Amino acid sequence: MFKRFIKYYRPHLRLFVLDMLASLIISLIGMLYPVLTRTMLGDLIPNQKFDFLILFGVVLLILYILRMLLRYFVQYYGHVIGVRMQAQMRSDMFRKLECLPYAYYDNHETGKIMSRMTNDLQDVSELAHHGPENLIICGIMVIGSFIYLMTINWELTLIIFMCIPILILISMKLRKKMNKAFMDSRKSVAKINAALENSITGIRVTKAFNNAEIEQEKFEVGNKEFVEARSQAYKSMGQFHSSTNFITDVFNVIVLIAGGIFLYNGEITFADYSTFIVSINLFINPITTMINFMEQYQSGVTGFARFLEIMDEKPEVEKEGAIDLKEVKGKLTFDHVYFAYESSKEIINDISLTINPGEMVALVGPSGGGKTTLCHLLPNFYKVDGGRILIDDIDINDVTFTSLRRNIGIVQQDVFLFSGTFKENILYGNLNASEEEMIEAAKKARIHDYIVSLPRGYETEIGERGVKLSGGQKQRLSIARIFLKNPAILIFDEATSALDNTTEVLIQEALDELCKNRTTIVVAHRLSTIKNASRIAVVSKGKIVEEGSHNELLKRNGIYKRLYLAQFKSDYLLDLNLE
Repeated sequence: MFKRFIKYYRPHLRLFVLDMLASLIISLIGMLYPVLTRTMLGDLIPNQKFDFLILFGVVLLILYILRMLLRYFVQYYGHVIGVRMQAQMRSDMFRKLECLPYAYYDNHETGKIMSRMTNDLQDVSELAHHGPENLIICGIMVIGSFIYLMTINWELTLIIFMCIPILILISMKLRKKMNKAFMDSRKSVAKINAALENSITGIRVTKAFNNAEIEQEKFEVGNKEFVEARSQAYKSMGQFHSSTNFITDVFNVIVLIAGGIFLYNGEITFADYSTFIVSINLFINPITTMINFMEQYQSGVTGFARFLEIMDEKPEVEKEGAIDLKEVKGKLTFDHVYFAYESSKEIINDISLTINPGEMVALVGPSGGGKTTLCHLLPNFYKVDGGRILIDDIDINDVTFTSLRRNIGIVQQDVFLFSGTFKENILYGNLNASEEEMIEAAKKARIHDYIVSLPRGYETEIGERGVKLSGGQKQRLSIARIFLKNPAILIFDEATSALDNTTEVLIQEALDELCKNRTTIVVAHRLSTIKNASRIAVVSKGKIVEEGSHNELLKRNGIYKRLYLAQFKSDYLLDLNLE
């Protein structure tokens, strides 16, 4: 982990070296005061060298001004280094998140991921700045003070330094406990963020059902866990600080008593004794600083460990030598496909289906039968457990993700739109499209007239996830995005099931135009939306149990007929009478 942390310093090596050099000079200047104190008490004052006394004071003042400037440099540029490293880690994490498989997001809440990218990396940034600075300043101060104290009285110095092993043992023992407590605290913060993100996203549903109290109760569960976890962290930290500070307090007692005895016996001069009392702070202060730094260290290390958990996740990996899928005609083949989500029962169980170029095939059947899962396997969002999926007789595992997904357009019931304008959301389908192409796509999707009726037209903000739009407007906007993408293969997953009849007719017109000369898979519960399908496959319990045209399936008296009768019993009876 240390090596991986160090690599983030490399792009800022020059600034880092200057920062550490400034820290070194700050440490050395801090060492001068007791040296001058000893000289003044032992020589300048007794021998009445007042000119040197003034000179030493002026030199010390100049050095302190220099130290002030250096501290400004360290504080400012040291934090700049930390922030730049944090930004790089955040970029690396975002890049990694973009290439993680669908399954990762099935098992990890958005709020918890956001917590790792914000709170955790903020602590890592602070560690990146204060860690090396504290190590250099405190290390030099401890070593320097030891050498200097040895020149004053080596016996007294060794007595004091005998306490160091005790301090180290206590620190090591309590640090492990504190590390675990801070990790638990991090997890509780992530849980709160997840609950908060979920509640804020669903605030309109909460208000509609008057369930604010329920959401408050759910939030308080995580909040209580946070208090408990943080309390444990502070308990561990309190034990650490109180124990280690006690040892440092003992140093002063030893200096006072042992030094007094040495002075009484004439083994040390008053000047040296006074200097020793002043100089011992050169040793105690950096020790105290390092003790206080342990909390920040634990937070930073814990944050970086959680950062590495994401960075070490296995990304989507293309097959070595994967080819680009070009000039797609649209033939689809599901060849004895098997698939199951992690730790769940089999969802797709030996499905075989061939769809010819330009053909529209509808998937219908009971909920949970595997229809949507089958559609998610086509763009290789999930890897099949058995069998093959082919496009134009090429296994999808043999082609690049980019070229595969470029040729597949998906229109879902739950449309996701990005915060921004109509223009930005439509152009998401093809970032290189011209404005004329964008407008043409909007016209085909039956959304252009509405957009131009707005004061700002295509530059109108649609709100977070399109909150300012109706369900039908969102759907048409997503269809415009697909028109602009211009894929060879289309997937409609319950695209109109949540719309009213009038809006459904309008959107169905746009979908019919979008389907022209494209291979199309339609997942539908409302059977009225698949009237143009050339074939219908009934999927139940992970298998295709029926397949044929609408009329053929009605004659079989199977699952399809039962579904149809449940929705259109009166129409079916009318058709029988007409026959």
